[in-house]
Amino acid sequence: MPEDRSVHELRLGIYATQQHADEIKERIARLLCPDPDHAPPCEVPWSMFMVNMSDLDARDSHPGLLEQAEAEKHLHP
Repeated sequence: MPEDRSVHELRLGIYATQQHADEIKERIARLLCPDPDHAPPCEVPWSMFMVNMSDLDARDSHPGLLEQAEAEKHLHP
């Protein structure tokens, strides 16, 4: 019996420099589409975007992540 497809959203909150966040985004993109030069469309359609903490109220969306980041600042002076 074929499965019904629908849109699913995965969210990832990371505390990183812009460069590190860009690198992680690229790695995730390669997981979703290992051959970027293939003929369209992708077997599983997907899209990705990244928002910066200044663009999103991260304190509401990722309170545990920010708490962890603040705690780790004291471990790595």
